[in-house]
Amino acid sequence: MSRAARLHPDGLKRCPWPGDDPLYVAYHDTEWGVPEYDDRALYEKLMLDGFQAGLSWITILRKRDNFRKAFDDFQPEKIARYNAKKIHALMNDAGIVRNKAKIDGAILSAKSYLDIMEKGPGFSKLLWDFMDGRPLVNKFKTTASVPASTPLSVQISKELSSRGFKFVGPTIVYAFMQATGMVNDHLVDCHCHAACGKTQRKPRLKAK
Repeated sequence: MSRAARLHPDGLKRCPWPGDDPLYVAYHDTEWGVPEYDDRALYEKLMLDGFQAGLSWITILRKRDNFRKAFDDFQPEKIARYNAKKIHALMNDAGIVRNKAKIDGAILSAKSYLDIMEKGPGFSKLLWDFMDGRPLVNKFKTTASVPASTPLSVQISKELSSRGFKFVGPTIVYAFMQATGMVNDHLVDCHCHAACGKTQRKPRLKAK
């Protein structure tokens, strides 16, 4: 179904997908599409997108704080060392998506991330080099025009897979690219379209 940007009670036009859910609207306004260059933040988002596979993003967003707690604030150094006891605990944690393949995938991806950070080129640089360091700004008018994947997301997917990352198919990768501002897919009439490129993402405070 093709949908255009819709006017909200606050007088702002937004992409239609967050609806009226306050959590989803806040995510749309402050995070989605804002360029992210922090290595670890990019890793966290890619892992969450992997857990989203087959589910809606709002499901993951509502569980994000639980995920951060369960996965040691997405510190790859810790996740790479998870053992059978930790995996068992995660499989019994009702606050997250309990999927053995996805949990195992997050552990393998953490090891791949550490390898990229240790041997080069760094996770952020690896990803943003595909974009020449700058977001691709699209000018879609309706959701029907927004692709599920692109030749570039296929290319990045192959690169990540070759390095050992799991749950990084072209569709997951494209959703990741949209969320982290590698591409600006806010509809042109959405108030965030023009603002995204000018926004600097604030570093997230680590959980204590």
